[in-house]
Amino acid sequence: MSRSIQEQTLALAGIFQAAALVQQIAHQGQCSNSTFEACIRSLFATNPESTLAVYGELKDLREGLNALAGVLGEQSKQQDMEILRYGLNLIQLEAKLNKRNDMLDVISSRIEQARHTANHFGYGHRNLTSNLASIYADTISTFKLRIQVTGDPNQLRVEENAAKVRALLLAGIRSAVLWRQTGGRRWHLIFNRKKVIATARELAEKANESVYH
Repeated sequence: MSRSIQEQTLALAGIFQAAALVQQIAHQGQCSNSTFEACIRSLFATNPESTLAVYGELKDLREGLNALAGVLGEQSKQQDMEILRYGLNLIQLEAKLNKRNDMLDVISSRIEQARHTANHFGYGHRNLTSNLASIYADTISTFKLRIQVTGDPNQLRVEENAAKVRALLLAGIRSAVLWRQTGGRRWHLIFNRKKVIATARELAEKANESVYH
C-alpha cells in the first residue's frame, strides 16, 4: 500500500471513529472508554512524529478502521448511513474552519489551556470533556452548517452525553485537519474508495492482531 494512502486512511479512520462514537452515544448513551480517550488524546497531539502517533497505536484506531471500511463499503445498516453523514459533515466543517484563522487561533489556544486538565485528570475525565465541548459550542457550532445528531432524545438530553458528543465532534475535526494535511481531498472518497476500503481492512486486521496477542 502506498504511504500516502496509508496516512490518509489512518486520518480518515480518526474522523469515522469519532463519528461512530457519536452515533453510539446518541443511541445507547455509552461507548468504549478507551476508544473515546484515544479520540480525545488526538486533540493534544500537536507535534506528532507520524500520523499514527496522533492516536497512539494501531489498536487505538480499530473501531475507526472498521467503521471506515463499513461505511464506504456496503452501507447496508441505518447506523452506517448516520456515521457516513457525520464523517462527511466533519470534513465539510473543517474546510470552512480552514478559512477562518481567527477561529483556528481561538481553538488552538483553548485546547492548549485544556492540556493542564488533561494532564491532571486524564483524557476521559468529565471536566476535560465539558471543557472541550464548550470549545466546540463557542466556535464550530456557530457555522451555518450544523451537524444534526440523531438518536434517542432521552440519551441526548443527558448533559454528559451531549458534552461527549461535542468533544468527539471537535476530535473529528482534528482528524479532518490531519486528513487534509496528508493530502486527503473529498474527491478521493469517490475515486480512491476501493483503495481506501482495502487499506482500512488491512490495517484493521493488523489492529485486531495487536489486540489479541
